[in-house]
Amino acid sequence: MERSTAGGRRGERGRAVRKARPPSRRPPSSRPPPRPLRGRGFRAPSSKEEAAAARPAMAQSVVVQVGQCGNQVGCRFWDLALREHAAVNKKGIYDEALSSFFRNVDTRSGGDGPDIYKGKICSLKARALLIDMEEGVVNEILQGPLRDVFDSKQLITDVSGSGNNWAVGHKLYGYQYQENIVEKLRKAAEHCDCLQCFFIIHSMGGGTGSGLGTFVLNLLEDEFPEVYRFVTSVYPSGEDDVITSPYNSVLAMKELNEHADCVLPIENESLFDIVNKIHQMINSGKLGSTVKQNSLVTSSAGSAKTVQEKPFDAMNNIVANLLLNLTSSARFEGSLNMDLNEISMNLVPFPRLHYLVSSLTPLYTLADVNVPSRRLDQMFSDAFSREHQLIQADPKHSLYLACALLVRGNVQVSDLRRNIERLKPSLHFVSWNQEGWKTGLCSVPPVGHSHSLLSLANNTCVKPTFIELKDRFMKLYKKKAHLHHYLHIDGMEQSCFSEAISSLSDLIEEYNELDATKGGPRTDPSRLKIAV
Repeated sequence: MERSTAGGRRGERGRAVRKARPPSRRPPSSRPPPRPLRGRGFRAPSSKEEAAAARPAMAQSVVVQVGQCGNQVGCRFWDLALREHAAVNKKGIYDEALSSFFRNVDTRSGGDGPDIYKGKICSLKARALLIDMEEGVVNEILQGPLRDVFDSKQLITDVSGSGNNWAVGHKLYGYQYQENIVEKLRKAAEHCDCLQCFFIIHSMGGGTGSGLGTFVLNLLEDEFPEVYRFVTSVYPSGEDDVITSPYNSVLAMKELNEHADCVLPIENESLFDIVNKIHQMINSGKLGSTVKQNSLVTSSAGSAKTVQEKPFDAMNNIVANLLLNLTSSARFEGSLNMDLNEISMNLVPFPRLHYLVSSLTPLYTLADVNVPSRRLDQMFSDAFSREHQLIQADPKHSLYLACALLVRGNVQVSDLRRNIERLKPSLHFVSWNQEGWKTGLCSVPPVGHSHSLLSLANNTCVKPTFIELKDRFMKLYKKKAHLHHYLHIDGMEQSCFSEAISSLSDLIEEYNELDATKGGPRTDPSRLKIAV
């Protein structure tokens, strides 16, 4: 599962080639003693050979949810993940699908007992680390219906918060909690038989999510260089009530540019629009009772842990469904399984251009059982429409570097190919990657659906989001407004701001250079001429 474009593809599921470990950014005196890592398909030595032989062969992932937004989205993810597995796993057996995100722990003797690798489900524990510098959201999770899925060894909290200040989260709390975070990350990794990916869920506008979230991202690169780092970043809207959110977002962007493998940007404004679109559709009377309530991409209906919905649950459920669909091939079988490493390998041609624009379809399912091909084709068309994107963007009128289609449920490979051929003429791909499609087909549909589609596009349409963010940053920075709140934190200098905006400007320029090639003549690659 090597990251070099010159290297070969992974040969078999769960096995990988270890890449060279980059030099640590910390001085030698501060580096912890090395420990055996279980990255990208490597199995750490075990004295319990029989237990190891019985373990599931499927790769595992660990979710790191940071800050208020990250933990609220993470809470919805774990709830809906349990709902999805409960719908498939009728016999209550701990299987490979469950092992990807859950441990099966024997708690009969009390406390955190040994893992059970086969047989009946005893007690499921999420492969997760919950971090927040305020206790409110994490305490709410621990007192709610998901309390048994986590334990105190997976939590890192403080009481004072980061005050919407990236510097407090990154420079202050980051170094204060560094050893604790590393220890808990290692513990989570040691419970994995084949750790493939870390998922970070955070917001960009606050202090803990943006500052401490990107600090954790740096730690992951240092401690687990072999393991992929996928980041789900929720970007603030222009009407955000956090005045310093442009500072926090741009400072966090520099870290994402340098240390993430893939970033899935989400905009609050887009989530809000999708929720409103669904409500209007249901209340218009055109569809009426024909909409299956548990099929709504915003719904918690039928969740494994029933709880009263909160104001932002509908929006957070959309992001949770994105992550469920993204990992479906890693959890369930299918005729065209797409592993997480293949997403990075096929969709990220340049290291910094790793921002993938996502869309989910359908937003709901009608109650009739049959799926006419016309409705199936509409699902593919919707995935490329502006209204279904999770950021304010229009990919059809921008330039594609590559595109992945992750289909779930009752869809045939022929349907997939037919729709790609149908849509290709209306989409603009870079001249050197005209066939830049990656497809996955998972046989298990989401709860309430017969089929669904997640589109991941490496597309220049993400550029306006970054330009708007830069403009909002410069309005504050030109006046040096609020800078003193950041500069009084140890290790924070004004150069951090200039470097961050320079990094964002360079990223925008890279997208500009690509956009400049749009509409140019398509050149066929030179072919070997055979003399007769």
